[in-house]
Amino acid sequence: MPLSTKRKFFKNTAIVSIFTMVSRIFGYIRDAAIFIFISNSHGALDAFFVAFRIPNFFRRIFGEGALSTAYIPVLSDYKNKKSENEAKEFIDSSITTLTLILIIISIIGVLVAPILIYIIAPGFVNSEFGQNELSADLLRITFPYMLFICLTAVAGSILNTYENFSIPALTPVLLNIILIISVIFISPYFKEPVFALAWGLLFGGVVQLLFQLYPLIKMGLLPKFKLNKKHPGILKIKELMLPVIFGSSVTQINLVFDTIIASFLITGSISWLYMSDRFIELPLALFGISIATVLLPKLSEYFGKSDTNSYNNTLNWGLKLGILISIPTTIGLILLAKPILITLLQYKEFSPHDVNMTALSLIAFAAGLPAMIGAKILISGYYARKDTRYPVKAALVAVIFNFVLNIVFVIYLTNIKFSGVHVGLALATSISAYINFFLLLKNAIKTKIFMFDHSIKKVFYKSSVASIIMTLLILCFDLNSTTWLSWALLERIITLFSIILIATILYFIFLFIFKITPKNINN
Repeated sequence: MPLSTKRKFFKNTAIVSIFTMVSRIFGYIRDAAIFIFISNSHGALDAFFVAFRIPNFFRRIFGEGALSTAYIPVLSDYKNKKSENEAKEFIDSSITTLTLILIIISIIGVLVAPILIYIIAPGFVNSEFGQNELSADLLRITFPYMLFICLTAVAGSILNTYENFSIPALTPVLLNIILIISVIFISPYFKEPVFALAWGLLFGGVVQLLFQLYPLIKMGLLPKFKLNKKHPGILKIKELMLPVIFGSSVTQINLVFDTIIASFLITGSISWLYMSDRFIELPLALFGISIATVLLPKLSEYFGKSDTNSYNNTLNWGLKLGILISIPTTIGLILLAKPILITLLQYKEFSPHDVNMTALSLIAFAAGLPAMIGAKILISGYYARKDTRYPVKAALVAVIFNFVLNIVFVIYLTNIKFSGVHVGLALATSISAYINFFLLLKNAIKTKIFMFDHSIKKVFYKSSVASIIMTLLILCFDLNSTTWLSWALLERIITLFSIILIATILYFIFLFIFKITPKNINN
């Protein structure tokens, strides 16, 4: 990869990562506010997270997943091979068609809300707290969020294709700010505080979409109403999208299975899984999704130009970067699970018991982080080539394994009377993530979609050694929960920040000693 291109990749990845970090910081504040200020003693938060899970599921697979990964390669072809007018016509026709489809789905979703709740959380039917009815009421408010956030994701795909990465990466901050305001200032006026969250979510979806319209207007790409269902670009998206829906969304499908089973477990299980998943999504979004977001337009461009060498160098670069980030992050999350949760969440309504239960599932989810990041990067390579078939097969195998392991782990942990049965669901998700990753990698190498650079092994070994040294340093600190619970907020924050900072510096010092730097990562 040319040095100038490499620098551009690092710059774009850094932009996406920095803005994503800002978004995730506000996301943490949002989640902390929710858990600290809203009680889950009667399962109200569990009900909200189920109602949020459904539109969020559609967002992930249609907005951030299938739709974006099918849309970008097609738009990239129009941008690079067609005229400016043809690209604009494709944008107009595709957005018009998509908007009409999403409106219809939103109306249906609101009408059948009780049925959807029964499907995704059947255990709520027998809830003594009326979680089934509460979840349905909340879903009627939150489901239309899917319409606005999917359009926001497509608007972001257009901006990314035209190499504007900052606005789409910064957009989620707006939703988090609105939800923080809803929890702290609006929820006291509701008899059931979680309704403030539901209305805040819907309003946040509208604001996010409006925020991305301005840059589209400046670029002359604001979509106009133009219904043409037979537009070749739309037909190509349909061809790519159906298999991508499944192939790019294995983690989300697994999380839905987790929610279904967790609805039968003790009150709090859904919230513990949600919160631990949120901590995993921070590095996944910062690195896995950020790298994949930057790679996909370029990989699509290289494939369109038949530049095989640049295509493979770029994909290898992405995997190496994923390795360098995911290994130490995984170790850090496992070792510091309780200190992180105690420091950030253990106040008011979030008890030490909640900390212990959330830490269990956080550790189990963290174990699968490298595979989740790796799969995100590999899938970009498949979709840039418009190859959607094999990711579907790999995802199907992973989902089947996840479902079977969910049942096996829950039955086993229940039989041995283990209090944290929900951890089995998180562990099953991590194992299935590795299955998905290795199937994608094996097939890519076998079919020569991806020419494996053996220097990846060197990066892996050197990163592992540096991570082991980092681990020894972290273990020198007092990580005992009792100690951390006895400290005041400021002492917790300073200690946690110091551990993370020192460990990170040590890790990168040893990478430098091992001659792993941005300039030579592809050597």
